Amino acid sequence: MSEKKLNQAKDETLSRRQLIVRRFFRNKSAVFGLGTLLFITALAVLGPYLTPWTWDLSKENGLDFNAFIDSPYGGGLTAPSFDDGHYFGTSQVGGDVFAQTIRGLQKSLLIGLLVAVFSTSIAAIVGATAGYLMGRTDKGLMWLVDLLLVLPSFLILAILSRWYQSSGWLLLVVLLAAFNWMITARIVRSVSMSLRERDFIRAARYMGVPTRKIISKHLIPNMASLLIIDGTLNVGGAILSETGLSYLGFGVRAPDVSLGSLIAEGTASALTYPWLFMFSGGLLILTVLAISLIGDGLRDAFDPGSKSGRKS
Repeated sequence: MSEKKLNQAKDETLSRRQLIVRRFFRNKSAVFGLGTLLFITALAVLGPYLTPWTWDLSKENGLDFNAFIDSPYGGGLTAPSFDDGHYFGTSQVGGDVFAQTIRGLQKSLLIGLLVAVFSTSIAAIVGATAGYLMGRTDKGLMWLVDLLLVLPSFLILAILSRWYQSSGWLLLVVLLAAFNWMITARIVRSVSMSLRERDFIRAARYMGVPTRKIISKHLIPNMASLLIIDGTLNVGGAILSETGLSYLGFGVRAPDVSLGSLIAEGTASALTYPWLFMFSGGLLILTVLAISLIGDGLRDAFDPGSKSGRKS
């Protein structure tokens, strides 16, 4: 028996979950993305324990006043060095760039994850409900989706920035999620309209299973692959949205920081004092790239008929 037929015979004995995992780890780009994201997540979690400095400039170890004495650039600016514990250098006021970058990475990852969870959940519930019930419910929910799609979400978030900046970043998460679920909801609706005619859905309906249980126990679980891929890609999209808002001053408010606010602060000095910009910018690029590679890998793992899926 040839090696190809032998591998095909082995695949037939594996469960669907095992096949998906196997296809995913055959994809070198996806594995690279997963490894990179795990490293970035570990850095965000363990980073504060690797430095004696803190991101909060109001605390005792938030500013290094010796940097004003040792700085060859003026102010509190010093280049990256392991000798004084400033791995990414210091800012104009003597703040540790490493501690601030780690804090910004934590905040951006947390916002991206929460927005992805909330927006994907809303899309699943609204799309499945509209696709299963159809009729007036479908028309009403799709009218809401169409309305939100035509609204200029970025402009609305900018207008409401004073409100959610004073109320905390969790309100920013809610608002980002509120404008990030509509397209996925339309896709889920289309899949639900197909699934509602399947035998197992009809059987549940004829047995008198309540509508909410049919949607939550039968429809949504059968779209898990779509929702997992969408949720993964939404993390990267939410991080970019938050970064864009913070860069323009409409996102995370000082004294707290995010990658976007750090990039905004370091942009003016990107060529003269690159450490103020390149670490936060580099981590942003790596994070979004890793999430995109993972999303592509998951899509190929769930859909072996795709071109890249067949290669892996």
